[in-house]
Amino acid sequence: MELLTLYVISRSLVDAREKETMLMIYFLHCGLNVRTACSVTIHNRCRDTLPNCAKMKQRQQKLSLGRNSSALQNVTMRTKTPGLKERPSSAIYPADSLRQSLLGSRRGRPALCLSKSVSTNNITGNLNEDSSLGLRKIISQSTESLNFRSRAMSMESLNDEGEMYYTSMLEELQLEGRDFEADSWSRAVDSSYLQTQRKDVIKRQDVIYELIQTELHHVRTLRIMEGVFRRGMLEEMQLEPGVVHAIFPCLDRLLGLHTRFLGRLLQRRSQSLAPGSTSNFIIQQLGDLLVEQFSGPFADEMRKAYAEFCSRHLKAAKLYKELLARDKKFQHFIRRVSRGQLLRRHGVQECILLVTQRITKYPVLVQRILDNSSGEQEASALNQALTLIRELLTSVDQQVLELEHSQRLQEIQARMDPRGEAQVRGGGLFRVAELMRRQLIHEGTLLWKTGGSRLKDVQVLLMTDILVFLQEKDQKFIFPSLDKPPILALRNLIVRDIANQERGMFLISDAAPPEMYELHASSRDDRNTWMRLIQQAVNARVAAVPCAGPNSIPY
Repeated sequence: MELLTLYVISRSLVDAREKETMLMIYFLHCGLNVRTACSVTIHNRCRDTLPNCAKMKQRQQKLSLGRNSSALQNVTMRTKTPGLKERPSSAIYPADSLRQSLLGSRRGRPALCLSKSVSTNNITGNLNEDSSLGLRKIISQSTESLNFRSRAMSMESLNDEGEMYYTSMLEELQLEGRDFEADSWSRAVDSSYLQTQRKDVIKRQDVIYELIQTELHHVRTLRIMEGVFRRGMLEEMQLEPGVVHAIFPCLDRLLGLHTRFLGRLLQRRSQSLAPGSTSNFIIQQLGDLLVEQFSGPFADEMRKAYAEFCSRHLKAAKLYKELLARDKKFQHFIRRVSRGQLLRRHGVQECILLVTQRITKYPVLVQRILDNSSGEQEASALNQALTLIRELLTSVDQQVLELEHSQRLQEIQARMDPRGEAQVRGGGLFRVAELMRRQLIHEGTLLWKTGGSRLKDVQVLLMTDILVFLQEKDQKFIFPSLDKPPILALRNLIVRDIANQERGMFLISDAAPPEMYELHASSRDDRNTWMRLIQQAVNARVAAVPCAGPNSIPY
């Protein structure tokens, strides 16, 4: 019995092994199992005999239709309406990825056609001897960051909800520019009327036309800044008024000044129209309007407004880029409002830059008008206007530098301990709060050679009556504790270069005994700049000693 039981068990094991072997041979012959999209399990070799899945066909058709519709959405056509000539585009965004998200693909965009009076040279400006140093610096810093490539923000029509508050204004701007759509006066007047004029008259009228046309463009830029961007940021985006004012400083004052000036120019054009014509005109006298605009209270107002705007424009552009980079709702707002024909080439950064450049264009245009003027009275008025404009530029440049220095001094004081103080000659103390009571002339990094021939990095502030030496520690400024006081009076200070050391200089005080400071600049030119500015401040200090005020250090 036991033997029979063992036989049955062994036979069962043999049958199981044989069955497993047969299954392995069968699967090797037929292939692996395949699970289809319809949850049907078949062998690999039998897959071709299975009928096509209806669900898969429907899914593929839907995917194909979706791709076609998305492609068609990017090719929405729009007819171009005639309007005022547009300025070329130069606005950028903080990163290529963000620019791509705002502008879309550049493939297939048409190239821009730039008119004569609004060419790229007019955007960047002619920076010649008439342009002030500070304004040239501002413009060069800004244009280096701009990408002068053709772009169009969107090919969609101006139909989004919430855009009605500025649509009427844009239509009004287009209507106002109808008389100045032509590239020049020669193309704006009738050909028969043009043939009756002398060449010198044609050249003069072309420049006068360009002056009026660019002034019209400038007012249009200011109105876009005020009526589209600023109003949208305040009413739609609900941004803080202080933030919006920081992006568009003194905008109302500039708009009022240039709107008035443009009105006077257009009025003079209307008065100069030929009898029975609406397009033929010759402006015989323009110098009186220019003298009126750039002298007296109008010049004072322009000086203040442009000094404030130009000194703050770099910070305004930086603040705008920061908002654009971090706020998706703000990105959507900028993208949406930039779809119009006039707006798509007027980004916020471009508008800001155009405003800073406008004041530098007047000397060039007025000089060209003067070169083509023959009347003695008109030439005299144009010469006077040119002198006033150049004085205005110089004054604006000086105020811009003073405002920038004041802002820099505030930044330095904010990085100092308000309780900090330094010893001065005679046992007195100089406190941090006294910095803001003075005017900063120049500042930079120098090497101070102390006892033991060691060179220390110091931040030097040249003020109206003193030199201040600071050291940076843990991102803070402190008064250094070295072998000489960190406050040096300019009164009777002697400035000398160091023989055989093109980057070194000596500063010798009038103390008893005299104290000598040995300083080294990063280059010979930097050393020469420091020596020149210090000597000028010393001379000015000597002249102002009889009038020294209570803020003067009693050395």
